[in-house]
Amino acid sequence: MSKNLEKSGLKSIVNEYDLFFIDVWGVLHNGIKLYENAVKVLEKLSINKKKFILLTNAPRPNLTVINTLKKMGLNNFSEEVFTSGEASKRYLLENLNNKKFFHLGPPRDFDLFKTFEDNKVLNINDSDYLLCSGLFEEHEDDLDYYKNLLSKHINKKMICTNPDLIVDRGDKREYCAGSIAKTFEEISGKVIYFGKPYPPVYEIAADIINKKILCIGDNLNTDIKGANIQNFDSLLITGGIHREEISKLSIENVLKKYEIKINFFQKELKW
Repeated sequence: MSKNLEKSGLKSIVNEYDLFFIDVWGVLHNGIKLYENAVKVLEKLSINKKKFILLTNAPRPNLTVINTLKKMGLNNFSEEVFTSGEASKRYLLENLNNKKFFHLGPPRDFDLFKTFEDNKVLNINDSDYLLCSGLFEEHEDDLDYYKNLLSKHINKKMICTNPDLIVDRGDKREYCAGSIAKTFEEISGKVIYFGKPYPPVYEIAADIINKKILCIGDNLNTDIKGANIQNFDSLLITGGIHREEISKLSIENVLKKYEIKINFFQKELKW
């Protein structure tokens, strides 16, 4: 039975854990502004000398997300950020450094491959693999476009740098790279994912050996599923990506729908 921390707060369980993986988008901010209560949680964890990692499925290197958070007003804790983009970049440099790739994603994601940008090709036919960080700005709502584009390239592997299917930017819901990857798999394409819920990102981001770990996030498919796979405890933020489903179906029915278990839940992250 999962416990509601709405009244007791994270402080009521904080001493049970050695390490906290905390999602960024949907927990720490909404894509536009920081959540004050969540920032206070980071401050309290730091004061209590609790180790935490701001683990995000952002398809960009750590430094890019750190700079974004600083612009939002988060001037501390930048050393705790780890992104799916960083994990992807390390894999690409080690394994596909001399291979040509076609980039699926907006221009703002170009810093992901800055160190190997000479390998980028403009014609998908000339590529050895597909690097997916998101959707093209001119086709951000049309998944059929990508199905048609990729249908002749299912022999190539896709590297997906953000397994999230959707995200809420303020009040607007947007597709993420994971939606293209899922579309590619539906036409028999092969995808290598980096980020939550896939185990490697946790091991790269922190020392998890012999640690009692709590994962905090708003996405059942990534944040919470990742915790389930790793046998970590989890705290679901119910006011995030699943808020409408939870409101309509109840949290118990939504958990059954996704075949997910949680230990705790809060509407928003609060100390």
